[in-house]
Amino acid sequence: MQEKVKQLLLEVVDPNTGKDLVSSKSLKKIEVLDGKLNIFIELDYPAKNQIPAIKEAVENKLNASSIEANVVVTQNIIAHQVQHGVKVFENIRNIIAVSSGKGGVGKSTVAANLALALQAEGARVGILDADVYGPSQPTMLAITDSPVTKDGKTMEPMNAHGLQVASIGVLIDPDQPMIWRGPLAVSALKQLLNQTNWQDLDYLIVDMPPGTGDIQLTLSQEVPITGAVVVTTPQDIALMDAQKGLVMFEKVNIPILGIVENMATHICSHCGHEEHIFGAGGAQKMASRYGVELLGEVPLDIRIRMSMDAGNPIVVAEPDSPIANVYREMARKVGIAVAKRNKDYSARMPGIKISNN
Repeated sequence: MQEKVKQLLLEVVDPNTGKDLVSSKSLKKIEVLDGKLNIFIELDYPAKNQIPAIKEAVENKLNASSIEANVVVTQNIIAHQVQHGVKVFENIRNIIAVSSGKGGVGKSTVAANLALALQAEGARVGILDADVYGPSQPTMLAITDSPVTKDGKTMEPMNAHGLQVASIGVLIDPDQPMIWRGPLAVSALKQLLNQTNWQDLDYLIVDMPPGTGDIQLTLSQEVPITGAVVVTTPQDIALMDAQKGLVMFEKVNIPILGIVENMATHICSHCGHEEHIFGAGGAQKMASRYGVELLGEVPLDIRIRMSMDAGNPIVVAEPDSPIANVYREMARKVGIAVAKRNKDYSARMPGIKISNN
């Protein structure tokens, strides 16, 4: 019976990965207990909203062969490989940098909604606002409280819509500019990352500052980053700068998980007409050139801007809207791209202890 079930599940394809449940190693166990057949399937990416459809597909395949079974579909996010020589965090399984080559392309908006979309798909998610000179996540996530410390040395992450959040923006006067030289800004950011008590995260989204300067380089070399998401708009000038950011990650051996084209089209709030006012197809050409995936095309829609200004991002404010669906699909693609990375086994490596005995 078990072999027959396995052969049938070779024909059930996960619509998100395009692979069957057996070759993708999603099928974890087939057992007969008290005369009842139990099938356990485990996804390695966040797909809470996809689990019912996968479960139904398995049941339909079995029912077509007159096989009744209890089908259990779960998900398990594990830690994956980072840059060589960089130590991973015990309480953060995967760190994803969201970057852009220039400002004004909506990187922070994408970072916030991506984090919330990953959470909506069942993952435990945090967001680090690494844009030291222009921290915007406190406004976008409606964070007004001050951070709390329990030991006088570290601080607890802020909570916003279920996300764990750390930002320099909650530690300074929002009306005062950050007039810091590069080394000081880098030091402050490293303290923010290392002295926040992150609690058992599947993903930490890092909202990177624009450009390829000191902060970006230090983060890329010293922080265990699983992969990077590059945000651009269709304009040629934005694409030129985004390519520089992409190449920077390649040079420090951080894989590109994909490209997001923000403001891909404009949707008229009165008639619904859709128009490529900034150009079309630029991000797709860039993705093809560098052999990476186009994760999604987010429209320029007034509801996105209004929801962010209100501190209630559209993935939370309108979870069933077409735009929220774009972000959720993007989140699944990011999760799948991370899952393709090699697993991290550093926690299993034995330590070496020297003694006089």
